[in-house]
Amino acid sequence: MDLQLINDKGEATASVAGSDAVFGRTYNEALVHQLVTAYLANGRSGTRAQLGRSDVNKSTAKPWRQKGTGRARAGRASSPLWRGGGKIFPSSPEENFTHKVNRKVYRAGIATILSQLVREGRLKVVEDFAIDAPKTKLLATKLKGMGLERVLIVTDNVDENLLLSSRNLVNVEVVNVHQADPVSLVGFPQVLVTRAALAKIEEAYA
Repeated sequence: MDLQLINDKGEATASVAGSDAVFGRTYNEALVHQLVTAYLANGRSGTRAQLGRSDVNKSTAKPWRQKGTGRARAGRASSPLWRGGGKIFPSSPEENFTHKVNRKVYRAGIATILSQLVREGRLKVVEDFAIDAPKTKLLATKLKGMGLERVLIVTDNVDENLLLSSRNLVNVEVVNVHQADPVSLVGFPQVLVTRAALAKIEEAYA
């Protein structure tokens, strides 16, 4: 599988050979959906809490006598059927939202996403990507010259200048190979990968 190699002006200069096992897979929508759903679910924390019928501050006295009133029988005001009563199945802070994803499934899913990015022309390879000083303006100017606005930059080793320069750019994210998550890969319109990071990607997901 040939990948497009671009220069600092965003022009295609050559092609780079990529592994078919990583960049040549057929698209599997169900697998990608599983990966994205699991990643988002694993990021959730159980911070919500609701009151059950034993937690509601209501009187425990029987509201009215059992028979003879013409109304439905009622035991206490904290009943879930009543307004202000407790929830039947309340959410608790200990709720666990995690989804288990097997290692082979995860690797196959990332490879499927990368393959689709190549087919759609959204993944570009650059020889090296660095800036001289930690200045946001330098990075913004460099990306503009390459014709990139919203981009995920994947490097083999995140340079401190590059990381500091990208923090104030809301449409730019800089990560190393192992930090590239399925949500970011799917969400960013463009993905820029350095030549050294490409080798690590093939080593990790082939």
